[in-house]
Amino acid sequence: MRPEAAARLDTKRPTEDEKLLGSPVAERPAFLETDTWRTLRILSEFVEGFEALAGVGPAVAVFGSARTPEGHPTYELARRIGAELAKAGFAVITGGGPGTMEGANRGAHEAGGLSIGCNIELPHEQHLNPYVDLSVEFHYFFARKTMFVKYSDAFVILPGGFGTLDELFESLTLIQTGKIRHFPVVLVGRTYWDGLLRWMRESQLAEGAITEADLALLRVTDDPEEVVSIVTEYAKANGIRE
Repeated sequence: MRPEAAARLDTKRPTEDEKLLGSPVAERPAFLETDTWRTLRILSEFVEGFEALAGVGPAVAVFGSARTPEGHPTYELARRIGAELAKAGFAVITGGGPGTMEGANRGAHEAGGLSIGCNIELPHEQHLNPYVDLSVEFHYFFARKTMFVKYSDAFVILPGGFGTLDELFESLTLIQTGKIRHFPVVLVGRTYWDGLLRWMRESQLAEGAITEADLALLRVTDDPEEVVSIVTEYAKANGIRE
């Protein structure tokens, strides 16, 4: 081969197959930062979530702080609630992380029920707890929220922070606006939630921002057995459980 021909071969542009099959460069490929790629990842998260959870059956989502230490009264309360729900035939779905979520997953797992974790990628705090039997990983909060709402027959909300409040008001908004069925939303811990409920009544209700019917969407208790009773009555009344 003549030198000029070899030079042309060395400088030729790579084919599309070469681009696809070639070894990745050290830096993060630019296409991973595009909205098109993110859309495909979002789609894959929905597909994976639907596929993983479609056959779960009756289930209850339990929310609470990731910062609650093992042995704390709220951790043990979540653990008991998880166990009682499992004994009543419900799978328990949490965010899959530590703290109160771990307590609920642990209770369900120890009672022989199905313990599910919908884990989210975060820069801190979140790691999958060891009591999850079925895990689904998410990068996007809205995809994970869809799984909670779609596959849960009730929300049980224990003391928590911003993330817990986010799940609480997300569910209330969807029920209030008729976007989803009116399933039970149960607040556990009267002392913890009393200030919020008082503010809702004295400020929101007084200003006409919400109605008495909106407030009635919430149930409040300290008793794990009452939690299970509320959920079971709803499930039976709606043909979810016999």
